Amino acid sequence: MSEINKQNQVNLERATLGGGCFWCLEAVYQQIRGVQSVVSGYAGGAMPNPSYESVCTGVTGHAEIVDIYFDPQAISFRDLLEVFFVIHDPTTLNYQGNDRGTQYRSVIFTHGDAQNKTAHEVVKELEESKIYSKPVVTQIDASPAIYPAESYHQDYFRQHPGQGYCMAVVAPKLSKFRAKFKTLISADFV
Repeated sequence: MSEINKQNQVNLERATLGGGCFWCLEAVYQQIRGVQSVVSGYAGGAMPNPSYESVCTGVTGHAEIVDIYFDPQAISFRDLLEVFFVIHDPTTLNYQGNDRGTQYRSVIFTHGDAQNKTAHEVVKELEESKIYSKPVVTQIDASPAIYPAESYHQDYFRQHPGQGYCMAVVAPKLSKFRAKFKTLISADFV
């Protein structure tokens, strides 16, 4: 690894977000400038190294999440949260669309005090603005152990854009993001 790449890795920050199926969030965050990697995974449960099948039962307590590594000089944590609150419904407890269960909850797992403060500020601003007719139920917690999902879940939308769920659910969320956040789209996706 070159010295430049090592330096870039050192300066990255991490954001961990859950807002329904991780395929949707992954597809959006992969297109944001300053995001270096997005890993679909599981967090917030009691079982170490859970499998997709065990998480789907709802008994492990894990949420489907994306673990995002980003350059804070190119994109802020606040910007990532603003996208997050547009691409999912933060007022539904334990579901998004037809995906139901605690594994689909709206959650921000923070990495440090600054992220915790920002997450609470953004939620407060959303509540005060009355953008949503119902209260925001997004859980904000310190980051627990995070487990990457199985390899077949990684980069899912790019590999399977014609799959039914991708066409019906992921693609519309990606289109919504692209329409609302044109200035955040990476040059690789313009």
